[in-house]
Amino acid sequence: MANIKKKTRKKFAEYWSKEVTLKNRALILERGVFTWKDPKRIAMSLKKSAEESIERKGTPFQSAMSMLDFYINRAGKNLDSKQHQVLEQTKKELRIIFGKNKKI
Repeated sequence: MANIKKKTRKKFAEYWSKEVTLKNRALILERGVFTWKDPKRIAMSLKKSAEESIERKGTPFQSAMSMLDFYINRAGKNLDSKQHQVLEQTKKELRIIFGKNKKI
């Protein structure tokens, strides 16, 4: 009996972040947005989703960046290194699109 509960908890722990990404109410994401290869396209999609959202708690920029960070952190070591680079570049694109890029 205890073994069954342990397996159920493990399965839930493995997949809860996928549920959040797919069914979150703060942002309605385009299907497969984090698998796209173009950082600018991903950033524009996140921006559109964040601006259209009525359930977000922060600014559109905060919501878009938060969802991107959430995905990168949850995917962790399972994220392909090339796609990780694309998503890191997406952060830079988001800052540019929202006018948050710092000039040194």
